[in-house]
Amino acid sequence: MKKSILILGIFICANLSAQKVKVLNFATFHMVYTPDKHKVKFDQNDGKSKSETYEVAKMLVQFKPTIICVEIVPERNEELNNDYSGFLKDKAYKTKIGGEVALIAYEVGKISGVKKIYGIDEQATAAYNYNIGNELKNQVDSLTSKNYVKDLYKEFAAMEKLSTLDKLKTFNSNESLEKFININADILTYISTKGNFEGADEASKFYRRNLRIFSNLNQIPVTKDDRIFIIMGATHTAFLNEFMKRSPKYELVNTTDYLK
Repeated sequence: MKKSILILGIFICANLSAQKVKVLNFATFHMVYTPDKHKVKFDQNDGKSKSETYEVAKMLVQFKPTIICVEIVPERNEELNNDYSGFLKDKAYKTKIGGEVALIAYEVGKISGVKKIYGIDEQATAAYNYNIGNELKNQVDSLTSKNYVKDLYKEFAAMEKLSTLDKLKTFNSNESLEKFININADILTYISTKGNFEGADEASKFYRRNLRIFSNLNQIPVTKDDRIFIIMGATHTAFLNEFMKRSPKYELVNTTDYLK
């Protein structure tokens, strides 16, 4: 009896896994201007940079996506797809939306034959005071967050000498993704005055934004045969990974398998 139950359990788990939609959730630095506190130096118009990102795009094509999602709000989907359509039709077309969207998402879509790209970002609740640690007086702990951020920025600075591919490999490592969540949200929970939650309340706003991004993803019509490629800033990728690990709908593939 116990053996039969075990076999049934294995069968059910395998069947549920087979029905999940495969997702390549890809972390990047922003390749165009960003108001983010941490920026990676990158010239999207430089020939070497374009060549490097194209090689990365060719690697990611091996995933064979049928749906592509980017860090653009859904309200701009018509603008996004008009731009993408121009890119598909004319080699000389100059894209209006630049950065990683044009350099990687458009290229992956073109080679893979994807007809439409979806924006899943959320901006209505995006604003939060990341700098609260430098503004709040009489903190219970004024050192933990400051020291952590200082040390992590040293790590980021050391990455500048890496090639585009090696930077992206680093961004997509599990260790880096955890650090991105920490530095952009969780570290704020150490910032407070006695009996209050100033830093935690700011961090919760960023959690809410990422939950809404996940909700935008969940509103895209998909079938079990679809394969979703998501390219967003690394912290959003890190949050989406956490949400999808527990999802009954999605199955994450190993991103580093496609960066070779």
